[in-house]
This record gives sequence, structure tokens and C-alpha cells, in this order.
Amino acid sequence: MSNLALIAQMIDSAEKNIQSAKQLLREMMGGLPAKSAAASFTPKLTDLSVSEGGKVIEGAFDGQNMIGPDNKQYPVPANYASKSKLVQGDVLKLTIADDGSFIYKQINPIERKKMLGILTLDDKGDFRVLAEGKIYRVLLASLTYFKAEPADEVTIIVPKEGDSEWAAVENVIKKSASQHAADMEMGDTSASRRMIMDEDEEL
Repeated sequence: MSNLALIAQMIDSAEKNIQSAKQLLREMMGGLPAKSAAASFTPKLTDLSVSEGGKVIEGAFDGQNMIGPDNKQYPVPANYASKSKLVQGDVLKLTIADDGSFIYKQINPIERKKMLGILTLDDKGDFRVLAEGKIYRVLLASLTYFKAEPADEVTIIVPKEGDSEWAAVENVIKKSASQHAADMEMGDTSASRRMIMDEDEEL
């Protein structure tokens, strides 16, 4: 690779990192919105039901959990949500077995759209994806599966309508070794320290 190509890659990487940092700063300075993104999907819950005895419950996925019609949270395994590419607002059916096991089934997927974003870290060390000027939360299990690293490009899935807080990860476009080396030369050591390298964890 020529020196000019390497410099171009370094500039491109720096610009993406600056864009991510500016977006994070705007969010921190702007404070929390009066109404959370999850609230835009709560009307779905009014049409959902709990079966007799509470063994079968229908609810809406909020990005991490299922919210039932009684507004209770039911934990959804991160590996299942990641593998199924569940999107905030999807309607799920939860069957609670006699032994207490939770069995989920997606019964009414919300309309979706795909976007390409950049994987970033916030000031708490949590992963976020910056796409089309908005920062989305994503499940760590998805990033671990793809062995994603900060500044990788990420294809995400979000609801077609509504202001979602969460996104599902569909794929990760990894940076090349030369790009990571360029980041190291620019002093981006924090990203390399936070690399996800758990090869044993599977969806």
C-alpha cells in the first residue's frame, strides 16, 4: 500500500471518530428526552394478551426484554434476540413451561429498514452504532459473535417507523489490519484495548 493510500485511510478513520465523538457530546449535553424512544412502541401492548393461568403471554420487544400487556418485563435471552435479529417493537409470544423455562416465538415482526453505521464506544465503555446521525444501542452478544471492534462498519436493522433506541446487528464489515495499524499510529489505543475477542461465545 502506498503512503498516500495509508494517509487517506488514516484521515477517513479520524473523520469517522470525530463524527462519533461529536454525536456523543451532543447527546450528553442535550440530556435525556422527555419521552423515551421505547415509549413510541408501547401502544402495541394494548392489543396483546395473557392466557388463562398466565402460561402464554404476548408482548412487545423493547430491545432487551419483552414488555407484557401488564407492563411487566420478561427477559429475552440475548443470544436468541441476536440470532433472530429481533427489532424493537416486534411482537413475541412467551410460553412459560411447567418447569419454568421461557420459550419465545416471534409472531408479528414490525416493518424494518437497514442502515450502515460505525461502531463506537461511549464514555462508559458501552458499544453504540452511529448511523444516519443517530446513535443506537445494540446487544453485546451480536458484536461478540462477529468479533466486532470500534470503528468497524456495522449493518443494522431498525423499525421503519418510529424513534427506536435499539438496533439489531445484521453484519459487521471488519477493518483491515492496515487500518487498525493506522489507528494505533494515531494513538487510538483505547479501541484496541476494548476489542471483543471471545471466540468461544456463540449465538
